[in-house]
Amino acid sequence: METENNKKPYLHNAKYYETDQMGIVHHSNYIRWMEDARMDLMRQFGISYKDMEDNGIISPVVSVSCQYKSMVHFGDTIEILAKAVKYNGVRFDLEYEMRDAKTGELRTTAASTHCFLDREGQILSLKHTCPEIDKLFRKMLVQDK
Repeated sequence: METENNKKPYLHNAKYYETDQMGIVHHSNYIRWMEDARMDLMRQFGISYKDMEDNGIISPVVSVSCQYKSMVHFGDTIEILAKAVKYNGVRFDLEYEMRDAKTGELRTTAASTHCFLDREGQILSLKHTCPEIDKLFRKMLVQDK
């Protein structure tokens, strides 16, 4: 399956260490999976987080939310569809759908917001400081049909 922006979803196999005593994935791990899916989506669009950091750009999380719909267990494979829904050069918003890769059952919906800072922690606009990276982020946006 591919997302609306024709990129492949991120697949994650739930690890034993991610579970609690009942074999259910602990809620904190979903946030880590979102990070993995975001990095994978960026990579698919030619944006390397390492290259951004080498250019003095960091992108911290400003906010995150998760709505847990059904449990993920050890050994389940989860397909994470990450979608860039808003980007203005300073702020970057994503939405995520996490589904069981075999059944398609919706497990979790989530969202995250990120900003862009320089090494001193000052907000920066990619449009002005790194137009080539800005262009790639703009291509990542899912357009309403």
